[in-house]
Amino acid sequence: MRVLVTGAGGLLGAAVVEEFRRHGDVTAADRKSLDITDRTAVGRAVESLRPDVVVNCAAYNDVDGAEDNALPPLKVNAFGVQALAAAARACGTTLVHYSTDFVFDGAASRPYREDDAVNPRNTYAASKLLGEWFAAEAPRHYVLRVESLFGGPGTRTGARRGSLGTIVDRIRAGEEVPVFVDRTVSPSYTPDIAAATRAILDRGLASGIYHCVNAGAATWREVAEEAARRLGLGVRIRELTLDSFKARAVRPRYCAMSPARLASLGVMMPTWQDALARYLQA
Repeated sequence: MRVLVTGAGGLLGAAVVEEFRRHGDVTAADRKSLDITDRTAVGRAVESLRPDVVVNCAAYNDVDGAEDNALPPLKVNAFGVQALAAAARACGTTLVHYSTDFVFDGAASRPYREDDAVNPRNTYAASKLLGEWFAAEAPRHYVLRVESLFGGPGTRTGARRGSLGTIVDRIRAGEEVPVFVDRTVSPSYTPDIAAATRAILDRGLASGIYHCVNAGAATWREVAEEAARRLGLGVRIRELTLDSFKARAVRPRYCAMSPARLASLGVMMPTWQDALARYLQA
């Protein structure tokens, strides 16, 4: 399988590259080598490489910055995806694109399913929803919603480790850990997402949207406490709430997602606790 990974320099992109290199020929493209907002460059790259699959890990993730300037997230998260979908369509290539829990409004009381209504509440979220719609312009496509990423190759350097990596660092250092107590998530281990992505392609699942997250739901306080327990350390929590945080962009309060659809099709996602244990062991 020939695979082009865009956004390969990020946390998820690195895990995807590592996973697919075990099984095929991978071209890893970071922003410097392939800017997905350059439609001409995207078309030329896909036409030249003729990959079987394009896996798009490129994203603009500055949620608050997007409120001040909508153009960067729209260029990357929406129109960049449109360029990839057009190139995939022209070359008969499968497109995998990662989206986010932020497309939901956070008013749920149980993990979101793929058929639940979307209702983005900030500019970043709206740009990601547009990206989902544009990805569907590729005849064969997968939109995989992910969230609260942690772990992955190269994380020992301390760069791009995600919120959980920062939490673990603070616990190990004996420092106070500021965490949200009223935001519920499905923490997701990037190697598990990468493995599930390959399984989806290998199984030839139907095109569409899938929630590709570790199973289960927890507040960030519960995640921090579980990490401390597994490390055999104490933890000093400084409680944060969304109302007191006063960020420019509105965050969804309950944004856990259910991977049950993938499970019903034979792609099992481990629990977030199991993933956390493996991350800490690594």
